[in-house]
Amino acid sequence: MRIPVTTLNDGYDLPLLGLGTYKLTGPDAQRVVRAAIELGYRHIDTASLYGNEVEVGKAINDAIAAGDVTREELFVTTKLWNDDQHRASEAYQESLKRLNLDFIDLYLVHWPWPQRGLYVRAFEEITQLQGMGQLQSVGVANFYESILDEVISKTGVIPALNQVELHAGFTQPELRSYHREKNILTEAWMPLARGQNFESSEIAGVAEKHGATPAQVVLAYLMEMGCSVIPKTASFERLKENLGAVELSLDDEDVRTLDSLGGGRLSGDPLEFPGVVGQGETSS
Repeated sequence: MRIPVTTLNDGYDLPLLGLGTYKLTGPDAQRVVRAAIELGYRHIDTASLYGNEVEVGKAINDAIAAGDVTREELFVTTKLWNDDQHRASEAYQESLKRLNLDFIDLYLVHWPWPQRGLYVRAFEEITQLQGMGQLQSVGVANFYESILDEVISKTGVIPALNQVELHAGFTQPELRSYHREKNILTEAWMPLARGQNFESSEIAGVAEKHGATPAQVVLAYLMEMGCSVIPKTASFERLKENLGAVELSLDDEDVRTLDSLGGGRLSGDPLEFPGVVGQGETSS
């Protein structure tokens, strides 16, 4: 089963379907990441906030040592947490050490945290790590249009990717349109909406039509939009199920049906999060 790949604006390739690891910790994180790689996942997403970089790195290195995959076949993302925006280079080296990898494929400023006003500085510092052999691509997460405009105008660098909350019923069309204009890849965290809309008649109907599961339908729907998706699960069966989305092809009627879904944001609003300096937690 081959996962479709897209090319970022800096020329690096990224598999559209990956594994999110938020709230996967300890032995579970190591077990799930290793199982995902064995199944064929090649895109792994973590963050310093998640507290699992050590375990994710162990799983990756174990898979490489076993001959299941080469490092070059994997795409590994981690993120700079809010409290480290004033020390991005140091935080990057700490993540690299915890992961025990020679390089990281993509490093993201995790949230803009506009109240503190360090997002431009943090992103610029990350861009300076490129070309030094330890970082391929730079991007952001949870950024919105005005913040992206400021970052691009002040640094001269367009982020390769913006990872945002996005799921059926909350597809952020205006932000995705902005991304297309700037050649920024949209990546969806919480793409399954925690399963909250799986029993809707729209999703259930499309799933029944194709003999697929609701999770496969919504993941295929987002990938049809050109979005990368990083569903998280601790279940081996769900890993296989989610991977099956790459074999599902939706028609125009299916897309129109799913486009009609209502919904909204299920987690923190980037305009406000974390709100109070040094406080707050969210879903990705």
